[in-house]
Amino acid sequence: MSEYSKRASELRAQIERHNREYFVEDAPVIPDADYDALVRELRALEAEHPEVRVEGSVSEGVGAPAAPTFSPVVHVERMLSLDNVFDADELRAWSDRVARGLGLDAASVAFAVEPKIDGLALAITYVDGVYVQAATRGDGRVGEDVTRNVRTIRGMPLSIGAAGRIEVRGEVFLANEDFERLNAAQRERGEREFANPRNAAAGSLRQKDPRVSASRPLSFLAYQLVGDESAYATYDETIRQLSDWGFLTAAQLVVVTGVEEMVARSSLFETHRHDLGYQIDGAVIKVNDLAQRRVLGTTSRAPRWAIARKFAPEERSTRLLAIEVSIGRTGRATPYAVLEPVSVAGSTVALATLHNEDQVRLKDVRPGDLVIVRKAGDVIPEVVARIPEDGVARGAQWHFPTACPECGGALVRREGESDTYCVNPACPAQLMQQVIHFASRGALDIEGLGEQRVAQLLRERLITDVADLFRLRAEDLAPLEGFGEISAAALVAGIDAARAQPLSRVLVGLGIRHVGPVAARALAGALRTYDALASADLDVLEAVEGVGPVIAASIYRYVREPEVIERVARLREAGFSLAEPEPERSATSQALAGRAVVVTGALEGYTREEAEAAVVAAGGTSPGSVSKKTYCVVVGESPGASKLARARELGVPLVAGEDFEYLLTMGVWRNIVA
Repeated sequence: MSEYSKRASELRAQIERHNREYFVEDAPVIPDADYDALVRELRALEAEHPEVRVEGSVSEGVGAPAAPTFSPVVHVERMLSLDNVFDADELRAWSDRVARGLGLDAASVAFAVEPKIDGLALAITYVDGVYVQAATRGDGRVGEDVTRNVRTIRGMPLSIGAAGRIEVRGEVFLANEDFERLNAAQRERGEREFANPRNAAAGSLRQKDPRVSASRPLSFLAYQLVGDESAYATYDETIRQLSDWGFLTAAQLVVVTGVEEMVARSSLFETHRHDLGYQIDGAVIKVNDLAQRRVLGTTSRAPRWAIARKFAPEERSTRLLAIEVSIGRTGRATPYAVLEPVSVAGSTVALATLHNEDQVRLKDVRPGDLVIVRKAGDVIPEVVARIPEDGVARGAQWHFPTACPECGGALVRREGESDTYCVNPACPAQLMQQVIHFASRGALDIEGLGEQRVAQLLRERLITDVADLFRLRAEDLAPLEGFGEISAAALVAGIDAARAQPLSRVLVGLGIRHVGPVAARALAGALRTYDALASADLDVLEAVEGVGPVIAASIYRYVREPEVIERVARLREAGFSLAEPEPERSATSQALAGRAVVVTGALEGYTREEAEAAVVAAGGTSPGSVSKKTYCVVVGESPGASKLARARELGVPLVAGEDFEYLLTMGVWRNIVA
């Protein structure tokens, strides 16, 4: 056997095993990106060395055979997979092939672009408008009968206005908020948490007992109509029909003409991949004209008229080299992984959090293990799990240290808590993180005071507390390395300007446990001064809207700590008013007084933080979730599906994003989103 044949056999065996783990057992052990790499390697090997090809190679397969647990269902029309591309150039090359196949200029082809949801493919059959059957994709020809389970999915139409046999295809998924709630319930019961929404959704649906499926907050997103497409000319018409029948569809679907608009739209989904409310791993591009699709046809495994543009992977495998501990501004000791550098989500990751002692023990990761690391957007990279390696000896189990690695003080785990803390208030690591946070954009917003500058000031012993910042003089800084007269004067000016910041910003900067920007604004708005806050009883703090017992207890303890009393006194001496200015009483500023407005999706001219601040400036509140008390939900570009569904469920008005400024001014809206 040649080396090429041997490698091809190894790859097929690995891919078959991973197919079984992913499609049948709903328990994959490697990230999608690693699986894609194996398939790409096998296809390239078979293309370059045709002699290694075998009949029925997994490189041309779709999914995996149906599990014997469920009754088999033969699909009337094969459920194909999608071919993948991984960058804009590959996408352009695909569009050129489409244009050639149609005998057209690529600039004239209309493409439908939509998010590629990461769920479990499903085919649902209706006969004369009545729901009769649901089946998983299986191997594309034969799937699994999950009819009883799918019936329990919330919002699933059990009847539609259609005659004859209709098949609706789409994905079963868990919205991000539902996934978090499901895992929270798992934790409360002391049961194993789900690794990701896709596996949780697949495992929840593929249950022998439909009551288990019914207990899980599953959703279904429809994206294909089979059996009645002759009545429609374009794909977007079929999606509108599915929506009219009551199915959830991708509200972000847009039809564009020409290659560059199509590429730009798919890139936009990558930019906003975390704004949709559910997980996506790419964008799907389809020829919109159904007659053109018939001309293009399909291969044995995928349509020629559609492609998936996969985004930079957010999970990769790499080697865990060591486990260390870092100390944060509150003294919290966080274990983190030192990794062999790996590219994840477009950046190189060499460090990843392990959260706390319990998580290290639960995941049982040890130095030397092969592990999965995840990085989603701006979220800190984390180690998700280890990948078992047959025949590989593992290192010793890691144990949490008892002494702080920075100051040598005791590390203490408080009763009833999962976190461990350095209890030495003079710990230099705590002080550095406190000053960095105090100066950060979300707190006092001191320009030019980043991590390197803070470290330098601490090394030079110019500060030992955040209050020391306000005693610095330009002549103290100018002789230091990296400073000059101009830069020293600029930093001092930035520090001086921070004295005018309101109480809400100061509360954020102090880094009080559990108190973020929303709680800080609520407390400062209700109590107006630090003195009123410091003297308030627990019941007064708890009565502030948006402040519950946990935040109230944290504030109550914090303001009574001796070092805090001293720090606040020094800030007052430095010129801080420690008060919250009265809001302007113009008609515009109070248009949303007492009203909760949720913003979902991107609004033109506003970042998410700016939109929330605008609501607050207009007298309202901007919570992160929809409830019965929500006045309205403002819907921008690429909104969160779970927020939309929750608003519709509760009857909360959905306001068009273009009405946002009118809402801020008038307190009402002009346009409602269907």
